[in-house]
Order: sequence, then structure tokens, then C-alpha cells
Amino acid sequence: MARESLDQLRQTIAQQAARMMVEDGISDFAYAKKKAGRQIGIAESSALPSNAEIEEEIKLYHQLFSEDQPQALKQLRQAALATMQLLERFNPYLTGAVLDGTAGKQSQTDIHLFADSAKDVEIFLLGQQIPFETDEKAYRLSDKPSKNKKDKVRKTVPLYALETAYGLQKISVFEYDDLRVAIKKASNGGNADKANIAEVRALLQ
Repeated sequence: MARESLDQLRQTIAQQAARMMVEDGISDFAYAKKKAGRQIGIAESSALPSNAEIEEEIKLYHQLFSEDQPQALKQLRQAALATMQLLERFNPYLTGAVLDGTAGKQSQTDIHLFADSAKDVEIFLLGQQIPFETDEKAYRLSDKPSKNKKDKVRKTVPLYALETAYGLQKISVFEYDDLRVAIKKASNGGNADKANIAEVRALLQ
């Protein structure tokens, strides 16, 4: 396949994957790109776009088609702040699409907690009579400062999913010491941005 044709194909798949992630609330880049590829009739991985390419198409999609995206994003951030304030004792940080501005009204909200024990978080949610579902999620982490910085580690942590009036909030619970560790972005492997309560409050002003 000619290079130009391959690039056009990758862009088409990226656009289709971006549309599905925005309109259907899909958060998994790998799932979205594979589904978009199948719809177009492409299966080989060499034709599939990178996560970063899809992320750029998501931003462009919002600019072109999502007139209500700024208001939806604000509502998601306000809802995230309310949850973070409720869970303040567990060192909450907002991350993902709601923080970086690529979220639409169907997007999930990603919040990371850094606690001595995930069980303490679960007991707190039960005490507040907040319904939740439990799961796990694996993250790729950069090294802790005491280890070889070239090494990469993966960590699976407990996850609590909350259904709110503004969509799904997924709360991952890390160990407190993981505050010093950089968590990698799914889109490009760079360090994921995160914002604490004060920073999210400033973002909304």
C-alpha cells in the first residue's frame, strides 16, 4: 500500500474512532481503533492509528461538531470536584479527558485516590450510602525514584465505578506512596497530567 494511501486510511480510522469515543462514550483507545478498523474493513495493525492521532481527532471533532462541549466539560468538572471534595481525605486527583479538555457529555471521569488502604475507601463509600461497582485497572507507571529510571512497571489497582447525574466516574485507588510515581497516559505514553482539588477549583473559575 502506498504511503499516502496508508496515511489517509489511518486518518479515516482515527476520525471514526474519535467519533465513537465522543458519541458513544468509549474510553478504551485500543477497542475504539479496532472497532473503527473493522467497520472500514481493515484489520492489520500497521493501518491502525496511534492513540495520539485519535486524541487529536477528538479535539478536532469537538471544535467542528460539539457546540455544547464547553458547557458539558464544565459540568463534568463540577461533578468531579464535588466527588473529590467528598473524598478529600484520600488525596484525590482529577486526570484524563475531563482534565485535559477532550471530554464530551458521554465521557467518563477519571479520579485517582492515594490512600493507605483501598478498603478504607470502600468502607467510606458504604458509610455514605453511595452505590458503586468494583473492578480493577492496570496502569503503566514510570519508575519510583529509587529504581532504575529505564525500567517500566505496571500496577493493577482497585477501581470503584460511580454512576452520577453527569455520567460514569471511575475512581482508581493507588497506595499513598504512589503519589511520587508518574502514571503514563494511554494515548502517547507520556506522564499523565493530574490536578488536585485546588487546581480543579481554579480551572472552573
